[in-house]
Amino acid sequence: MAANKIPVTVITGFLGAGKTSLIRHLFTHAGNRRLALLINEFGELGIDGEILKACGDGACGEDDVIELTNGCICCTVADDFLPTLTTLLDREEPPDHILIETSGLALPKPLVKAFQWPEVRSRTTVDSVIAVVDGPAFLAGLFANDPTAVQRQRESDEMLDHDSPLAEVFDDQLACADMVILSKADLMNATAIEETRARLRAGAGASVQVIVSDHGALDPALVLGLGAAVEEVIDDRWSRHDGLEEHDHDDFESFVVEIDAVDDPTLLSARALGALAVDGVLRIKGIAAVAGKGARLVVQGVGSRLDHYYDRPWRMDEARAGRLVVIGLAGFDRARAEAILKG
Repeated sequence: MAANKIPVTVITGFLGAGKTSLIRHLFTHAGNRRLALLINEFGELGIDGEILKACGDGACGEDDVIELTNGCICCTVADDFLPTLTTLLDREEPPDHILIETSGLALPKPLVKAFQWPEVRSRTTVDSVIAVVDGPAFLAGLFANDPTAVQRQRESDEMLDHDSPLAEVFDDQLACADMVILSKADLMNATAIEETRARLRAGAGASVQVIVSDHGALDPALVLGLGAAVEEVIDDRWSRHDGLEEHDHDDFESFVVEIDAVDDPTLLSARALGALAVDGVLRIKGIAAVAGKGARLVVQGVGSRLDHYYDRPWRMDEARAGRLVVIGLAGFDRARAEAILKG
């Protein structure tokens, strides 16, 4: 790796896979390394950026977390991503390492190819592409390597959508990865972990490492500094979308639900789980106000799993309002999901 190039790690993965947990851990264990994050939020509200800015560590200041909210990062490379990256590189004291968290819908290959552009190629190198995979979800067959088996499974369950664009996105993320992080290992036994690792290695290629992680708690030395120079080899990596100039995300939609303060976080959790059960809803994330509490409650849910925790005190100039982003397949019953969340 050229000494004058700033390494960039692209962290990709499906909705709720655990990317934010990994990034929080990297920031809080950065040591003397100056990290910066470009985060590409899918939806109408930059929830993940707010959560990361509240991590409470000196390496995680607001100036070091930059949100790209104008659409999918792989679709707005020229208009949004490259100018933002250039501004970051032009700082008087640029970062030692840049992390890019893509949305769960982004294709990594077009993003990595942007690092072949002359204005950034001489100043940066893609250290690696990291794919974070939800272990229990993958093992359950949501993203199997055998599409025929997936189709049979879907046809046997009338509650499932028969069209699976998410599987194609997942395949592209796995195919472009230098390392796969199997997350949520705490929800799996040893046999399930080994089976999942074997299947992921088969899908990503024998040379790709599959690392097991619990809540993103990995030594930064395992993740940062791989020196893969991915921009030099990305053209040789397979993608389902090779030859297509763009892809559309009409299969997905999101909206924001404003909610009143709640008396009990467990009641909000029950409502969020109810909304997640609405056919087509993929993920719910955001913040909420709890009566009598001086800190914000973070809510993160995917499938049948939901977490909530307090991240930081409310600021004096900040309205204590709850805001939840609901992400789902196009056409899901937004009114029903909103009604459930509002109670």
